[in-house]
Amino acid sequence: MAAPLPVLRDGDISLRSIRLRDARVVERELMENRTWLRKWEATNPYGPLSAWDMKGSIRSLLAQARGGNGLPFVMEHRGEIAGQLNVSGIVYGSVSSATLGYWVSERFAGYGITPTSVALATDHVFFSMGLHRMEICIRPENAPSLRVVEKLGFRYEGLRRRFIHINGSWADHFCFALVREEVPGGVLARWKEGRVPADACVIPAADREAAAHPLTTFTD
Repeated sequence: MAAPLPVLRDGDISLRSIRLRDARVVERELMENRTWLRKWEATNPYGPLSAWDMKGSIRSLLAQARGGNGLPFVMEHRGEIAGQLNVSGIVYGSVSSATLGYWVSERFAGYGITPTSVALATDHVFFSMGLHRMEICIRPENAPSLRVVEKLGFRYEGLRRRFIHINGSWADHFCFALVREEVPGGVLARWKEGRVPADACVIPAADREAAAHPLTTFTD
């Protein structure tokens, strides 16, 4: 069984394990932010949309954590839930990697919650868990999330065509990653100290052009 998730903090911002008793607050935030979040939500391509089962979703996340496959956090600002951050797809051994995803409520945008949380989680994965690589995949249209990886210096790795089913259709994503050797002092410290490479997150013009013209030779 995996060890309990720690509480990760930086100033007013913290990450802690999601709990079943968070279900009502998390569901309320999601409902109140439908317009803000819906266009970025992952959906099931093989079945109709179903009603939310927030407690069921949290139980599933906690089961993944117990199995060592995920880290399900809530992001908090001054003790108030501002969103979720999940580290998933954890693989050990010769790969030693994970994938990170998140959402934040619109009313908390601009407080630095997302980049700080991403940095805290990545540092934990690298330096407490000993993993080697963290990946984040972002829709080309998602400018706020692209600013997050730019701030933190995640390295651009390429365009993934029709990679994740989002808001009812297969969507292209830009892929970004860091490996532990790139941030020996930590992601958070590098960002705060102004040492993020200016060109780490540069997306080639050819990939931006390709993403502007999604593949249409297949049907959803």
